[in-house]
This record gives sequence, C-alpha cells and structure tokens, in this order.
Amino acid sequence: MAKTKVAVSLDAALVEQLNALVRSAQFPSRSHAIELALAEKLQRLQRSRLARECAKLDTHHEAAFADEGLREDVREWPEY
Repeated sequence: MAKTKVAVSLDAALVEQLNALVRSAQFPSRSHAIELALAEKLQRLQRSRLARECAKLDTHHEAAFADEGLREDVREWPEY
C-alpha cells in the first residue's frame, strides 16, 4: 500500500514515551508505532459505530422480518 507523509504535532511526553518504545524495540520506528495506534483506534471507532447502529434496531421487527415468508417455505420442506 502506498504511504503518504503527514506532519503531526504531539505532546512532548507522548513523544518521549514513543521514543522509549522504539528504543526497547517494541516498534521498529515512531512512524510504525503511530500508524498501528491510529489503525487500531479507527477499527475501534468502526466497531463502536456498528454497535450504536445495531442498538437502534427493533429486535421484534427484525425477528418478524427474518421469519417473513418462512411459514410458507416450511410446508415445502421434506419430512425427516
């Protein structure tokens, strides 16, 4: 995947923590650490958005919708 350079301003204490992680070889570079942290945060936001949208669903309506047409289909199924 193509990479794009982005300049960001960070709190000095965060940069020091980041540098410590790189020095201890937990990350190969500051850039890599920031990229992974951002990707993880964006994934969490997507999951929480999905959860919020799912919470809006009416479970009774969704169950009825899922069963719609099922009664007729069941009559066509072979006897076991």
